Amino acid sequence: MLATNNGLLPQVSWWRTAIGDDERATILDSLARERISMGAVTAELESEICRHLEVPYAVATTSGSVALMMALLALDIGPGDEVIVPTRTFIATAHAASLLGASVVLVDCYADSPNLDVDQIAAHISDRTKAIVPVHLNGRAVDARIFEIARQYGVAVVEDAAQALYSCTPDGYLGTLGAIGCFSFGMVKLASTGQGGALVTRDEGLYQRLLAIRNHGVRDVVSHDYLGVGGNFKLTDILASIGLWQIRRLPEKAAHCNAIYNRYAAALADLSFVDLVPVAVAAGEVAVWTEVTSPQRAAIVAHLAAQGVETRPFLPCVHSAAHFAGGTFPNSERFHAEGFNLPCGPAQPLDNVDRAIAALQTFG
Repeated sequence: MLATNNGLLPQVSWWRTAIGDDERATILDSLARERISMGAVTAELESEICRHLEVPYAVATTSGSVALMMALLALDIGPGDEVIVPTRTFIATAHAASLLGASVVLVDCYADSPNLDVDQIAAHISDRTKAIVPVHLNGRAVDARIFEIARQYGVAVVEDAAQALYSCTPDGYLGTLGAIGCFSFGMVKLASTGQGGALVTRDEGLYQRLLAIRNHGVRDVVSHDYLGVGGNFKLTDILASIGLWQIRRLPEKAAHCNAIYNRYAAALADLSFVDLVPVAVAAGEVAVWTEVTSPQRAAIVAHLAAQGVETRPFLPCVHSAAHFAGGTFPNSERFHAEGFNLPCGPAQPLDNVDRAIAALQTFG
């Protein structure tokens, strides 16, 4: 049920996505065919991911968080190793390394972008560094120099592309450029299965390792030859039935999200109290969310809420968690203090965007 603004208009939710008739029909078909656990539908989903991202191998799993941990496990990362992670990211990126016993080394973002400051990477690399996990926040490509730096030091790159599905640069789709790329199919992502995720790679050896890791490290479900460490990280065919159509509609979903971003960009250019956090949509990036910053965030958010427009503040930095505390990260802290999301999403009506813009224009 929709919330109301003092009984006047339905509240504008900060995020809208949709599960359509195709998804519902495929779920029913999967149930009728007794395709419930991981099987043929999951394999079809993986093929769709490969087709859309132009990559040879994809492995579906239970979440983007698990995808990150699987990637690091496939690279033999564990106790005694260090993994470089931006502090301006969701904490799952750091937890993936921490849960494997590796040490997390945090790095700040740029002053004008929440993405990882690549110029700080080399200073944080040690002889214990095994991987760098750049995060393509909200579809923004991390500076491609990170791949050359990683090659120079012999360090693997695991791309956290949880927020960057279908975002691309002239070099290819984000998530397909490093050793392994990780995606999320959570509720506030471009493609959603409720919960779910995937990994992609161009390396057949890593692909085979990921397949084993997903199923407790065994070769297959018949022989059960033990190949190494793993877990039960399998997606179900029921969720894959949703994912099939979500992936197939990526082009239209991305186009709608970018149309929303461009609509805000045109309107916000005349507002001095709020700044759009740029996404290079004209160059192929996908602005899954429309993000803005303002020193007056609290007042703006309250003003919008009073007019029935919902927003979402930026998530805290990783270093704000007690188990990752330490260091000074002024740029990341500014984005945390000032950043918030305006109403957006692949199913957000443009009329709602216009309501949010109109409400912003009456601030102050």
